[in-house]
Amino acid sequence: MLRYWTAGESHGPALLALVDGFPAGLAVDLPAIDAELVRRQGGYGRGGRQRIETDSVRFLSGLWRGTTLGSPLAMEIVNRDAKLERLDDVDRPRPGHADLAGAVKHLGGVRAVLERASARETAARVAAGALARQLLATFGIEVGGWVTALGGIELGPREGTLPELRGLRDSSAIYSLHPERDEEVTELIDRVGKEGDTLGGVVEVRVDGLPIGLGTHAQWDRKLDGRLAQAVMAVQAIKGVEIGLGFEAARRRGSQVHDPIHYDAARRDQTDLGFTRPTNNAGGLEAGMTNGQPLVIRAAMKPISTLRKPLESVNLRTKQTEEAAYERSDVCAVSAAAVIVEHVVAFEMAAALVDKFGGDSVEEMLARWKLYHDLARAR
Repeated sequence: MLRYWTAGESHGPALLALVDGFPAGLAVDLPAIDAELVRRQGGYGRGGRQRIETDSVRFLSGLWRGTTLGSPLAMEIVNRDAKLERLDDVDRPRPGHADLAGAVKHLGGVRAVLERASARETAARVAAGALARQLLATFGIEVGGWVTALGGIELGPREGTLPELRGLRDSSAIYSLHPERDEEVTELIDRVGKEGDTLGGVVEVRVDGLPIGLGTHAQWDRKLDGRLAQAVMAVQAIKGVEIGLGFEAARRRGSQVHDPIHYDAARRDQTDLGFTRPTNNAGGLEAGMTNGQPLVIRAAMKPISTLRKPLESVNLRTKQTEEAAYERSDVCAVSAAAVIVEHVVAFEMAAALVDKFGGDSVEEMLARWKLYHDLARAR
């Protein structure tokens, strides 16, 4: 079983990701992981924290001469803005944040809650996902993520290969597939920021090259769509997840939703084994399993909870109405959310790959990958 945990506070010494069950024999590209951490810090609308931190990862265990050993991997990202011991507690919880519920739950102060609930923690998740995507790449599986809506402005999908779409995304200040509309969106972000408000949006992730049969139909808690939804919903500020058509499927008839199955003998040697679909409304998943089509998953991010023009709150000491506290924050972090969701999806797909093909070594997994596809073609 491939899994991971994170540890660390927003202004503590460091963030940690502990990855367990990662197969031996993968040569790790450290600069590639760091590049994904830099992308997470980018995107128009980010706050001052991103000018302080310069995220990079250091492996504390699990590597020998740059190659995974099959033992647990401990990854560290140092916080340059480490000042937790000097910070005061917060008396006025912010609506939309973990402040009130967490303080009551733990019978303590808000600071102890907000430091861990902060989206700063997602740097560790991106590091784990960036490692996982290197395992996926060994099997020809590619991942890409981008913004499809921001502040009510629709920035819908475009046709193209994943490398082409990633190139478009990387040329956009907000990580959308429509860089020609950047000015319109950045002007909105600037205007909303001056008003002391924040913006949310929608992000989309696509995974290409997946084989048929990752995941399972046999048990509810192991279905891949359920595992993906849980991983994505667990990202800070995500309030909705959909796969394929998602909620739109509920508004159509069955004949307009389900993807017809065709067979193309010329594709027999591809990972889809020649089974093709003219549409991909299912988003690459049926009954908790991959069906050979690209995985398409979207997530809705609410606006950041910390407002420079705060909403009403209650002082926890006096119980009097006061404005909510303000902690340095972003106007819009939808671009960062696209990077984070991309990487939590990558990790879940790598975990499903390990479940299907074994996780002791990359060499063994590749042999089982070949055997599985040979057997499937023989049928």
